[in-house]
Amino acid sequence: MLSAEAPLSHQGPSVLLLLQLLLSPTSAFFPNIWSLLAAPGSVTHQDLTEEAALNVTLQLFLEQPPPDRPPLRLEDYLGRTLLADDLFAAYFGPASPSRRFRAALGEVSRANAAQDFLPTSRNDPDLHFDAERLSQGRTRLMGALQETLVAARALDHTLARQRLGAALHALQDFYSHSNWVELGEQQPYPHLLWPRQELWSLAQVGNPTCTDCEELSCPGNLLGFTLLTSGYFGTHPPKPPGKCSHGGHFDQSSSQPPRGGINKDSTSPGFSPHHMLHLQAAKLALLASIQAFTLLRSRLGDSGFSRLLDITPASSLSFVLDTTGSMGEEINAAKIQARHIMEQRQGGPMEPSHYILVPFHDPGFGPVFTTSDPDSFWQQLNEIHALGGGDEPEMCLSALELALLHTPPLSDIFVFTDASPKDAFLTNRVESLSQERRCRVTFLVTEDPSRVQGRARREILSPVRFEPYEAVALASGGEVIFTKDQHIRDVAAIVGESMAALVTLPLEPPVIVPGKPLVFSVDGLLQKVTVRMHGEISSFWIKNPAGVFQSQEEGVGPLGHTHRFGQFWMVTLTDPPQRGTWEIQVTAEGTPRVRVQAQTSLDFLFHFGIPMEDGPHPGLYPLTQPVAGLQTQLLVEVTGLGSRGNPGDSPPQFSHVILRRVPEGAKLGQVPLEPLGPPERGLLTASLPPTLLSTPGPLSLELIGQDGGGQGLHRIAPQPCTVAPVLLEFSGPPGFLTPGSKAPLSLRIASFSVPQDLDIRISVNPSFALTSNLSRVRVGLNESAWGRLWLEVPDSAAPDSVVMVTVTALGQEVSLMPPTHAFLRLLVLALAPGPQDQLSAPAYSSGPVVTTATPVFHPSTLVTQGRAGGKAGSPWWGTVGGVLLLSLAAC
Repeated sequence: MLSAEAPLSHQGPSVLLLLQLLLSPTSAFFPNIWSLLAAPGSVTHQDLTEEAALNVTLQLFLEQPPPDRPPLRLEDYLGRTLLADDLFAAYFGPASPSRRFRAALGEVSRANAAQDFLPTSRNDPDLHFDAERLSQGRTRLMGALQETLVAARALDHTLARQRLGAALHALQDFYSHSNWVELGEQQPYPHLLWPRQELWSLAQVGNPTCTDCEELSCPGNLLGFTLLTSGYFGTHPPKPPGKCSHGGHFDQSSSQPPRGGINKDSTSPGFSPHHMLHLQAAKLALLASIQAFTLLRSRLGDSGFSRLLDITPASSLSFVLDTTGSMGEEINAAKIQARHIMEQRQGGPMEPSHYILVPFHDPGFGPVFTTSDPDSFWQQLNEIHALGGGDEPEMCLSALELALLHTPPLSDIFVFTDASPKDAFLTNRVESLSQERRCRVTFLVTEDPSRVQGRARREILSPVRFEPYEAVALASGGEVIFTKDQHIRDVAAIVGESMAALVTLPLEPPVIVPGKPLVFSVDGLLQKVTVRMHGEISSFWIKNPAGVFQSQEEGVGPLGHTHRFGQFWMVTLTDPPQRGTWEIQVTAEGTPRVRVQAQTSLDFLFHFGIPMEDGPHPGLYPLTQPVAGLQTQLLVEVTGLGSRGNPGDSPPQFSHVILRRVPEGAKLGQVPLEPLGPPERGLLTASLPPTLLSTPGPLSLELIGQDGGGQGLHRIAPQPCTVAPVLLEFSGPPGFLTPGSKAPLSLRIASFSVPQDLDIRISVNPSFALTSNLSRVRVGLNESAWGRLWLEVPDSAAPDSVVMVTVTALGQEVSLMPPTHAFLRLLVLALAPGPQDQLSAPAYSSGPVVTTATPVFHPSTLVTQGRAGGKAGSPWWGTVGGVLLLSLAAC
């Protein structure tokens, strides 16, 4: 382990060799890659964050060789762009998906960029090391890193990534906003990540720091001194006489003597008076970011750090189980599948990294059990038995909401029940939360919706009582499968299959039209194609591109193997499936369901944002969902670009995106995709005009392109996205909460389509008191309303707990407009860190993490099982491993 003060010359020959490759000039301290439109050739916060994470991930892979594969060699990565796909293929095996890892890095990067846009952070000098508030900035930086550690240990990795993004933004800003580079320093400031050391040689209020500069470029405006300073931005706080400004077109303080500024945010003199030092500042910011990631790794251990960044190709295993007396067969089926998954994948790259279990009945649900240890999960699952109850409905959606709050993003959640939901009022919120978490929910229901015998009922139940499950499944990209007790064990086998690297293939039309076949395309990058059908099916056939048919007879046919379990059919096509257009014809009563899935590493992630081009930090303000009537950018991140149908083929390319209304499949429009940044990163963008997003509601995204051999490619997003009627911008204090405190929250509501009369509803989990000055509001077209909320944290609030605040905007008139939800996670900490979070705590925790939480989302009650190891007494941020540095184009 190396001290943070150790000079780079003491960090090993590999580091010195790699430093020569650092930061290609083609690589913007601006927020994200969208900022390059304003300042080409700059290095963004997104670049720095992703490059640092990839460096430390490679370091982890080098130090922890894969058990069943050749070890990675450092020399294989010299002089080449480091990509997540390449790292995963080398470490976990060919075609191992890096999708979850890249999604986790995206969460950190977007949280980093949001610091320049959120009203609670964009103008706070402490969060950007502005206005000579260097000691205060260091305090806030260390606080954000501590919150990252606590949230990660509580297994709330979404919150941990948000706080990590905020910490990295401040750390990177130090090197662009201060004069550390101008002082001739060649390595990061050691005391920023060493909280027990005072910052030294700070300029005081009476020390002049800058001379007047009337040009855009100000290379010599700093006075000759050795004190550390930073520029003032705007009017709060006002710039004292003789002090430096941040500088740039949008800095009001830079027009007051001394004019000019010292920021190095970009390569553009219009934004950055010290643009000529941009790459030097970026180099130090990258070094410091690598140190921060490495220090987190040392505090969390390799397993904890891997969970923080989802450094695994595997999904999580998340069960929501009805435990009433009639559920014996279903519970046994869940146990059999869980045991099969654990035994089959134990020790391999596809072993689940998280296990989540939430039981429910009526009137209770929970507690949630989360662990990284398969044996602990099996023990907990094995203790669940079907007892009591036996009537309907049950608290299913409450349990599902709890599971969504604790299940990592991009996971599958399986719900086993034979009852309808008692808490159907949660349907819209659970739909929205499933999309925010990008989790797919599959319901396995051993209840015929038309059946009137069976469970006891306290009331006459509607024949459409299962519609909330259908709505959640549709919103999340999952499905509702009705089956019988005698078939549940066989049908539950889809649990293991769904945890593979599956994509759902688009069907045309998306829903069955009597007499018309369903069409899907198979390309050379797909394998293990499976057709699933369920419903009152009397017959079906499947036809391949060569015209060969296979009908519904069970067993092995000319195209694959057919299995039937009651009303559930599964056809596994023989590998390799023939490329081209396939057809399915189904004859059935009612509305049967058909889904085609396949394994492939070629997939994509997508995000939305609003271009912010008129401020001091141009970039893309991240949105969780598009908003009706608002000009929006779609960002697509293609994974698995190294996939090839044939050796020697060029990489696959996507040319445009199709938007369709869900579920009917009506085509809304087609928009071209433009590459953004180096092609190997797989970043594409499309401008979505307001006319395309004029109507609120769910829509699907389909990518169209060609593989390296010129054959067509067609991919669909795993979940639909919902166009929100209004924009909800919801933010909290930049730091943590403390017991007995009152925290201000900020809410902005804006409409860009039609005037809106809205009811505002707010819920807090756990049930802390909250007051608001906004309960009803009318917003006109292109108008905004602002609300101020106060969250009261009781003295009894347990430290290291997470609070979820949900805001819902509902139309006052009865209409088809869906409600809009915004979710905010906040962390409660004691003023003094607990024993495990002391800065001199042991450096490693190598054991599995097991936690149990109450039915409300309150990880303060978590019980941690595991062992801590490492060197006792080592400072929290005082040691780093061998720092590895590469020149990257990020993911």
